[in-house]
Amino acid sequence: MAQRAGIHPVIEALRAQKPLERVLIAKGTAGPRIQEIIDLCRAQAIPVRFEDRGVMDRIVPGTTHQGVIAQGAAGRYSELESVASGARMLVILDGVEDPHNLGAIVRTAHAAGVDAVIVPGRRAAGLTEAVSKAAAGALEFLPVARVTNIRRALESLKERGYWIYGVDERGAETYDRVEFTEPAAVVLGGEGKGLHQHIKQACDVLVRIPVAGRISSLNVSVAVGVVLFEWKRRRTAKTPLP
Repeated sequence: MAQRAGIHPVIEALRAQKPLERVLIAKGTAGPRIQEIIDLCRAQAIPVRFEDRGVMDRIVPGTTHQGVIAQGAAGRYSELESVASGARMLVILDGVEDPHNLGAIVRTAHAAGVDAVIVPGRRAAGLTEAVSKAAAGALEFLPVARVTNIRRALESLKERGYWIYGVDERGAETYDRVEFTEPAAVVLGGEGKGLHQHIKQACDVLVRIPVAGRISSLNVSVAVGVVLFEWKRRRTAKTPLP
């Protein structure tokens, strides 16, 4: 991941609107230029994280970082408005934190014909180099939008006519029997946590993937493939052969 250390390099990167994953600021660091960095991050929806100075020293060893480090993103994020317009299927992730899982989801979603993936700006993996590597090139073709609030994003999609399908082990319907009404969005929760309660409540339908073993749920990157390729199978079945 490309990193920029120091107040001036970070400000210049923000002013040039370079793709940044997050900005780290050492705890206790203050001043007008630090506030300018914070304001620029807020305007561009770039997360700011306050870290101990020792942690930052280890991130850029031997570099004078002045208490500020910007970590670059592997790609640019799209806007929700742009990806929602004209889409048939979106994948929304409620707090997936493992970059390898995110990359695998992006790769699978692209293979299934999904139009975009939507992720939250906080407490979730972003577009790092690890994600790009796991996506195996799919980031070049599949837009990823970052939103401030998943619940509000779901409400916005509903206003556009989207049906929201949450994947949950206690879902009332199974993924292979539920009717997918388009435009649609499939929502999946993070590793080990599943969907947050307020996200479940925002879904139109909760669907489950029946499993035969003693483990009640699948890895999120596997679960998304199961559901999306069932959706793809049905779309293909409806399309007449040339």
